[in-house]
Amino acid sequence: MQKRLQDYIPSASESKVLKLLEHDNLVVKIKKERKTRHGDYRKLPNNKHQITINASLNKYRFLITLIHEIAHFEAYKKHGKFIKPHGLEWKRCFQHLMLSFLNPDIFPADILPLLARHFKNPKASSDTDVILSRALKQFDEPNNKTYVVEIPFGTKFKMYNGKIFKKGNKRVKRYECIEIKTGKLYLFNPNAEVEII
Repeated sequence: MQKRLQDYIPSASESKVLKLLEHDNLVVKIKKERKTRHGDYRKLPNNKHQITINASLNKYRFLITLIHEIAHFEAYKKHGKFIKPHGLEWKRCFQHLMLSFLNPDIFPADILPLLARHFKNPKASSDTDVILSRALKQFDEPNNKTYVVEIPFGTKFKMYNGKIFKKGNKRVKRYECIEIKTGKLYLFNPNAEVEII
């Protein structure tokens, strides 16, 4: 049985989302999980616009990602193609679109204050907001993974690409981690999902 877009979002958000998608030249595709992004927006050569979203996202993260990508479409329509992808025009569109979704019928009450704080100045990815990202993770399917910030100093972990690292010191916002095989130093976002080994 094929799932519909409505199967991926909170039921109370359905009518608002469908209204936002009432464009003949806007297509939404649901994709298998991509490790490097939750969603994507692009203008196609045939002048249609396409949004892709990962099917693996929980319904709250899916909704936030979908509105994020619709904001790219709206910013493009209003301001043209020469704006910065996550510049002021996009931020304003994203804030405006999300406003009507920030209510307890759609999001759990404990997530709403975190969303309100995040949307004062939305970032290119909600994953860079460590507090919001960790709060949203509680709604994910169990996946045997944890965040870098949660593992002890010196712990070895594996990334989705199979590389093995050892957690080091925290810099200002990121953690220094050494790749075991090469000895190279990498900086990890605190909420990068990893598998402890």
